[in-house]
Amino acid sequence: MDRLTAMHMFVRVSETGSFSAVARERGTTQSAISKQVAALEQHLGARLLVRSTRALALTEEGQRYFEQARRLVAEVAEAEQQVRDSAQQLQGCLRVAAPLGFGLRVMMPLVKRFLEQHPNLQIDLQLHDHYIDLVDQGIDLAVRIGQLADSTLVARCIGYSKGTLMASAAYLDTHGTPASPEELPAHRCIVYTELSTRNVWHFTHADGRTLGVAVHGALQSNSSEAVRAALLDGMGIAYAPSWMASAELDNGQVRSLLPQWSIAPLPINLVWPGHRQRAAKVVAFADMLSHCLGERTK
Repeated sequence: MDRLTAMHMFVRVSETGSFSAVARERGTTQSAISKQVAALEQHLGARLLVRSTRALALTEEGQRYFEQARRLVAEVAEAEQQVRDSAQQLQGCLRVAAPLGFGLRVMMPLVKRFLEQHPNLQIDLQLHDHYIDLVDQGIDLAVRIGQLADSTLVARCIGYSKGTLMASAAYLDTHGTPASPEELPAHRCIVYTELSTRNVWHFTHADGRTLGVAVHGALQSNSSEAVRAALLDGMGIAYAPSWMASAELDNGQVRSLLPQWSIAPLPINLVWPGHRQRAAKVVAFADMLSHCLGERTK
């Protein structure tokens, strides 16, 4: 006999006044519940319930035992729930990698919210604009923007980074606004060297035409933050994701150019080593990013 289970059955029978009701709760037969209670009575050497065809009643011994047993069953249930709750809390350190600008501009508010929800967790946020080996660096989860090369990593596409051709109002007031991509070689352009096409910028017209333009400028950099700083300082035209200067686009400090020509959006991917796929902290953080970033890129 499982004494705790039998005690629980006795408590529920006493509370409901019915063997059949408890049997329905447990998905078993009335006979099975009755046998549990009978085994408990035999173990205690005392009658706990008086049975009749119409009702159940606690004996004097049964009443005393019921009060103690009900309290004990409740304490066991509470202890088990506390263990479950503790196990569900995320703990330890989660190592996350992301592109520098994206991490600063987009992810930091999400990281702050996630840490507030999981106070026992620490996040080590590694921000780089260059490729890093996740296994070698001990990274649990990474955000990568663009097409992925084949690898042994687990990947999930969670949204798209929308590109924009843009320049500061100060630059445009001084140098004029290009009317077509073909005019870009005559302008100062800020080249991001981590872009796979480097200084060749590709556009698609609303009518379906595509065009690639080689651009030039006094500044090129492998840092997205340097590109942003140069953009805001009026040093030229940038071919970059809109999140890089979303606030400035909203307030007019930066203007979007050539509205009839679009830049192909790049997929935002979550990648992680396969052996960490089932870690609770990785799954929870990945699900949060997938929900938040998927919503904002629709």
